[in-house]
Amino acid sequence: MASIEQAGTAPTAVAGVFDRERIIAKPGFNRWLVPPAALCIHLCIGMAYGFSVFWLPLSRAVGVTAAKACPDMTIGAELFTTTCDWRVSSLGWMYTLFFVLLGISAALWGGWLERVGPRRAGFVAAVCWAGGLVLGALGVYMHQLWILWLGSGVIGGIGLGLGYISPVSTLVKWFPDRRGMATGMAIMGFGGGAMIGAPLANMLINYFKTPTDVGVWQTFLCMGAIYFVFMTIGAFAYRIAPPNWKPEGWVPVEKANTMITTGHVHLDNAHKTKQFWLIWAVLCLNVSAGIGVIGVASPMLQEIFAGKLIGLPNLSFSQLSVEQKTAIAGIAAGFAGLLSLFNIGGRFFWASLSDKLGRKNTYYTFFILGIILYALAPTLASTGNKVLFVLAFGVILSMYGGGFATVPAYLADIFGTQFVGAIHGRLLTAWSTAGIIGPVVVNYIREAQLAAGVPRDHLYDFTMYILCGLLAAGLICNSLIKPLAPHWFMKPEEVAALQVKDAAGRSSSGGSYGIGKGGLDGKAALFWAFVSIPLAWGVWLTIQSAIKIFS
Repeated sequence: MASIEQAGTAPTAVAGVFDRERIIAKPGFNRWLVPPAALCIHLCIGMAYGFSVFWLPLSRAVGVTAAKACPDMTIGAELFTTTCDWRVSSLGWMYTLFFVLLGISAALWGGWLERVGPRRAGFVAAVCWAGGLVLGALGVYMHQLWILWLGSGVIGGIGLGLGYISPVSTLVKWFPDRRGMATGMAIMGFGGGAMIGAPLANMLINYFKTPTDVGVWQTFLCMGAIYFVFMTIGAFAYRIAPPNWKPEGWVPVEKANTMITTGHVHLDNAHKTKQFWLIWAVLCLNVSAGIGVIGVASPMLQEIFAGKLIGLPNLSFSQLSVEQKTAIAGIAAGFAGLLSLFNIGGRFFWASLSDKLGRKNTYYTFFILGIILYALAPTLASTGNKVLFVLAFGVILSMYGGGFATVPAYLADIFGTQFVGAIHGRLLTAWSTAGIIGPVVVNYIREAQLAAGVPRDHLYDFTMYILCGLLAAGLICNSLIKPLAPHWFMKPEEVAALQVKDAAGRSSSGGSYGIGKGGLDGKAALFWAFVSIPLAWGVWLTIQSAIKIFS
């Protein structure tokens, strides 16, 4: 932590490139250049969702053609062994490290990010995420699990947290007229990162693998280099809006919206309010339900529909042959990919819609519609209707993603924009908590149902009703969110003192300053194409895979 804090104040020539004052936008700057800069970072760190592509190759890194298992090996021995292959369950702990460290680092260094600006934070994120992959490659090469965990899991997890929150405050201030849409554009990249990264990783593994090597450490190095370049481009493309900036010609709606404040709450006070913890619970409960489904999406489709997926409607999962189970596993992978697509689309769709509906009403929609769909899921499963079942879970996952993309704007509405990035960082501890609650609830209930002799096509019925309960609790928390009392807001002179550094000699009375004009000019269009082409490639591959569900 100390090194990051010191990096914010080091008076060196190199540090000058990263100084906050250097990235305040000048007249003529187009604000539509900021969202693709954020996407450059989010599309890279979003590969955290796709890391499972490495588990099977890594589980036979020693044996190469087949895993060299050591059944009696303890987790302590597994951390240091060079002669036995790692278990998939041990590799899976990487997800826990990713999302716990994401929440912790975002909470710890959110305030630092607000002080030093998004460029420095984005670059540190690039160093951590790419550097974590390089250190992870060393761990794979030396076959040391502890190095892999430390590199990709811990250091990479810190990069996830800093990269995730780096654009939030900047985007909210550039788009006061469309806060939800702006954060939705950026945060959808985190959901889309795996759609690009997972097939890319597969291609690289197949290119580098040999009869004596599974090709993973080389893939880590290549992806680390690619991600470092993309994330650095994004970090250096960030620009900050001057204080009180607003789009030219935009006039805020005169009718006051009591759920959107014009004041600012200090970072040190935000977590002292009940509104912060109610929004924390809202995010945690929404994410717990969604992330639990993501973790079992593939086995759930296989166990519920079994032979129906390959034209054998009378065969249950246990009656399928090994070859048939392999076939339906491939189809289920398409289901998981399709859910990712809904996850991405929902981040942009719901966050943009929240600009019209309001954040509170959008979360009401998430919880009420979610309860209905979860409650209907067992019925849809029992009827064998694949289309409606897939569509229901697609909508559920769209609201899972939409919850992530809408919450920064919700925080800006309640707490103001001055410290919204740091407040959002602290709120992301809800994600870390949900990353434990959701999978534990779903997996343990599944195991209990299986032990009780429940047929596989009904294993998830009770789980769906439990998830309804989580969403009902979230609905109650959302209903309790009210505007803050006036005493929580900073005085105008306190806000002015904080903003004087950003003013950089400009008047802070508002206005466009000739900045942020226009829409997609040539430069902005090229930057959008730069990030959209790889995303479109990932979407196309996902759609091709998902079509197999219905063929």
